Amino acid sequence: MTRRGKSITMSEEPYRIAVMLPRYSTYGGVERFGCRVAAELARRGHKVDFICARQEIEAGPGVNIMAVGRPKANKRVKMTVFANRADALLECGDYDCAISLGKTLHQDIMRVGGAPLREFWRYSEQAFQPGLRRWLKRLRRRLDPANRLTLEIEERQYASGCKIVAVSHFVRDLIVRAHPHLKAEDIQVIYNKPDLQSFRPPSAEENREARRSFRVPDGAMAIGLATSNFLLKGTGPLIRSLNLLPGNFRLYVAGGRGHAQYDKLAARLKVADRVHFLGRVDDMPRFFQAMDIFALPTFYDACANSVLEALAAGLPVLSSASNGSSYFLPEKNIVQDPGDPEELSYILLDLANEAEASRDRGRRPVFAWPDNVKLGVESFADMVEAFLAEKGRLEDREPFKLSPDPV
Repeated sequence: MTRRGKSITMSEEPYRIAVMLPRYSTYGGVERFGCRVAAELARRGHKVDFICARQEIEAGPGVNIMAVGRPKANKRVKMTVFANRADALLECGDYDCAISLGKTLHQDIMRVGGAPLREFWRYSEQAFQPGLRRWLKRLRRRLDPANRLTLEIEERQYASGCKIVAVSHFVRDLIVRAHPHLKAEDIQVIYNKPDLQSFRPPSAEENREARRSFRVPDGAMAIGLATSNFLLKGTGPLIRSLNLLPGNFRLYVAGGRGHAQYDKLAARLKVADRVHFLGRVDDMPRFFQAMDIFALPTFYDACANSVLEALAAGLPVLSSASNGSSYFLPEKNIVQDPGDPEELSYILLDLANEAEASRDRGRRPVFAWPDNVKLGVESFADMVEAFLAEKGRLEDREPFKLSPDPV
């Protein structure tokens, strides 16, 4: 690679890298990833600018925050303003590499943490009962101005020739299905990886203390679910499955608000005393320490971090074929129809046997992460450095601006 007409090495001059995402925050999966990867690249000696609309936390060591602001307006206007302002900074920044974690106009590397929008719609609408409600949801999505803008930006991004990194094989395959000109072998897959110091199998004493803190009765088979989107992540089918399971099976839901309709469902099925909505749980490692099983029968998830964290905590895990992190689960643990309580109950009974066997041994198994996949921010930073070694500076970009919307 050259800069200003001469060859450089990291020992002579650090690379300049831009990371782009609307929020610099640790609240949200992609936000946490953005903070961590920016910090990792800075730790390796690169000059890192984090271009965002809003900064919510202090900057990590070596990370320079460039907050462009956001208007008080609708989502489409906010998206337009951020994309244009980020692009203006990119154009004059003399960057060696621009990394997009969201909807931007130009980038060298694009990390895709979710499916293309039309593919997300196709999976997620299955959470709605067929009929008028599903039809109205479909119509509202297609008429939403912000969604139309998202589709426009996605078309440009996937046609730009930038390097694409998918968060799971599932997402990679959905990208290729939505954009057939792309080849699966050209899209790199790098999974998230949980903090293995925090998420780990508990000792017997840690398990007892955690169960006491969440008021899990002795003898209960505690099923954990973590979500703020009760409908999409299969909360209703899980509650219905309790009606098919022994009375000691209980469901503990971490996250979210507005669960009144699920309280009514549990009462109607006469399992209200077995369903516990915990609200926001700040200590998720302790939550996993308290559970016996983790279940996420989601209708769509690009790569649920909660599944990876539960595996790291040594729990038997149920999830669905429409979740990217099910890649790490045995086939018998994967539900094909997240809306089928009977299928859920069969798998949960099998996982309960695994949980009881672990309890009898006095320890949970340590999950063995496969060697044939790349995981975590370190692997992503390695990929960025390999890209920098092979490619030149970001230059000669085709001018493009989104038409501003009236604020």
